[in-house]
Amino acid sequence: MKNLLYLTHRIPYPPNKGDKIRSFHLLQHLSKHHHVYLGTFVDSEEDWHYIDEVKKYCRDVCVVGLNPLTAKAKSLIALLSSTPLTLAYYYNTQLMQWVKTLHKTRSIQNVVVFSSSMAQYVEYWTDCRRIIDFVDVDSDKWYQYAQSKSWPFSWIYRREAKYLLGYEKKIAHIFDHSTFVSKKEAELFQQLALDLTDKITFFNNGVDTDFFSPARDYANPYPDGKKILVFTGAMDYWANVDAVNWFAHEIFPAIRAKQPDVCLYIVGAKPAKQVQMLASLPGIHVTGAVDDIRPYLAHATIAIAPLRIARGIQNKVLEAMAMQKPVIASTQAMEGIRAISSEELLVAENAEAFIQYIFTLLDTNSRCLMVGQAARKRVLQDYTWPANLSRIDALLCPSLHS
Repeated sequence: MKNLLYLTHRIPYPPNKGDKIRSFHLLQHLSKHHHVYLGTFVDSEEDWHYIDEVKKYCRDVCVVGLNPLTAKAKSLIALLSSTPLTLAYYYNTQLMQWVKTLHKTRSIQNVVVFSSSMAQYVEYWTDCRRIIDFVDVDSDKWYQYAQSKSWPFSWIYRREAKYLLGYEKKIAHIFDHSTFVSKKEAELFQQLALDLTDKITFFNNGVDTDFFSPARDYANPYPDGKKILVFTGAMDYWANVDAVNWFAHEIFPAIRAKQPDVCLYIVGAKPAKQVQMLASLPGIHVTGAVDDIRPYLAHATIAIAPLRIARGIQNKVLEAMAMQKPVIASTQAMEGIRAISSEELLVAENAEAFIQYIFTLLDTNSRCLMVGQAARKRVLQDYTWPANLSRIDALLCPSLHS
């Protein structure tokens, strides 16, 4: 087996949120065919408990603590230059030294970088095969943020979008291949980097369909006699905060006015203050972190994904579909997910459509069941990890897959 360096901006465990789900399954897959050397950061205290878990898949690891306040200060200094703030945020001397030592003392044949911020550590390596999983076009995400914020944040985010795009193009040019989380995301980057289209590809996210299975017995976490709308996700992530605030104020009151037995549950760790405040509104419950998200999906009536800012594939949508739940998603939340609208899930373009679809599903149990069954079938067909991760094997060892 060849030696492989794997760099991630956050420890790839536990697989309980967007980037960690993808980075963990990628680590697990890579360890089957390579001796993996992992360099990564820990940015929350509880994640230090999981180092032994990632060591199971690695020959060696370098885990560095990242203090968000210190990292933000480093980013602010970068405002005086043309360096993307993201790179300054994730630069660390200790990790750089470990990478340099590894380069000198180990024969590293392959490098896989997870997210653009980590490419700086192997930017000048030329004696091995380098693959970067950008996941999303992060520069475009910053541009979306700029569109919805006032000055000075709009200026800062627009600046980050500009300089990060330049860096993304640079890395895509010098690396052997660049991957993204969906065909649509890859096509977006191809439009931004027309001279690199032959080096840009994608592999979809997957779902552990044995774990996210509706066939298991789950204790009901909800009160009896209620119809439940559920939103799941990391609730300190701004796109999720924006989504539930918009839904709670623009959509949910109309639902409650006609059906007061309907409740909205917002399920996810670290709810921001804006999210916590929603719990004071009639029918809205904010759980915070839960040990297992599956019961909240299994016993919900409808899963919602009303995101107005989104990039790549939304794991929350795939997990709900795998649990055989009818999902109502915004157009943005559906980017990158191949599913038949109105059959395998419902796509709402505005608040009025959300309201109409919710009432339709609440009033028709057979429609809920039909959409949920079709949703799980789609996940089983297109969104399993083994099938999707096999694409990266061909990039790392093209001679074996030609």
